[in-house]
Amino acid sequence: MERGNQTAVAEFLLLGLSSDPKVQVLLFIVFLSMYLTTILGNVMIIAAITHDPKLHNPMYTFLCSFSSVDICLASTAVPKLLSNLLSERKTISFTGCFTQMYFFISSVTMENLLLGAMAFDRYVAICRPLHYGRIMTKNICTLMLSGSGFMASMHSLLHTVMASGLNYCSSNQVHHFFCDLPPLLKLSCSDTSANELAIFVEGSILLSPFLLTAISYIHIIWSILKIRSVAGRHKAFSTCSSHFTMVTLFYGTLFFMYLRPSSSYLLDYDKVVSVVYTVLIPMFNPFIYSLRNKDVINAIKKVLGRKSMSPHA
Repeated sequence: MERGNQTAVAEFLLLGLSSDPKVQVLLFIVFLSMYLTTILGNVMIIAAITHDPKLHNPMYTFLCSFSSVDICLASTAVPKLLSNLLSERKTISFTGCFTQMYFFISSVTMENLLLGAMAFDRYVAICRPLHYGRIMTKNICTLMLSGSGFMASMHSLLHTVMASGLNYCSSNQVHHFFCDLPPLLKLSCSDTSANELAIFVEGSILLSPFLLTAISYIHIIWSILKIRSVAGRHKAFSTCSSHFTMVTLFYGTLFFMYLRPSSSYLLDYDKVVSVVYTVLIPMFNPFIYSLRNKDVINAIKKVLGRKSMSPHA
């Protein structure tokens, strides 16, 4: 089967993380456990925020959206990985591959934009507390969320269309466990300079949320250091410590994977890094927020309390 003059590949072979059957069974158990934990943890965050009126504010609205995107991000790559770990035929169709790529890139981009929005929210709350209600209105939050979704979709669509138009005529073996952009560019027998240029140009534009985050935290730290009370400083730090942890994990892995030429793609090592942001980070985020946030913990307890009492109602 051919797609016009663009490609002679009808499907891709995902080589995955290991070819050893015993290791594959162990990996299946591990990743299934992690995936279920990711889904359960993020669903609990969403349920807690949705059911507790005290958490109906911009900070938790962004967190609820972030948890939704975490579920989407993990669900883009992990189910196919689990299926391939138990299957002898580890293939994915041409259309399925680039559909997976689209949702993966859009999810990662959406998280990037949400982290910037959350940083700005924390900046206004700590550095401009008297103006918080006027600046972070419901309409502004809706605009930021919808704008982020639109930008993420367009960014992902650009790279997916460009990558799907390349020639894949020499091999269909993807040295990865899902269809990501760097390994597919390395696999292509076309000139990928335009794709790499788009990655760096688009990457520079999408550095804006990171710069917004960095600038916000410079002002936040400066404002916190001005607080004379130790208890006051601790309270201020606690309101943004969870977000700062998420930012460190997310951007550390993202910069390593994408802000470099595809020629430097290191097969096995980069697969491990990919596991970090497709599986580990979505799983850790609910724990990072719930363990450090008493309001979220209390809201989760209320949700669990309601469910445990419902059969007796």
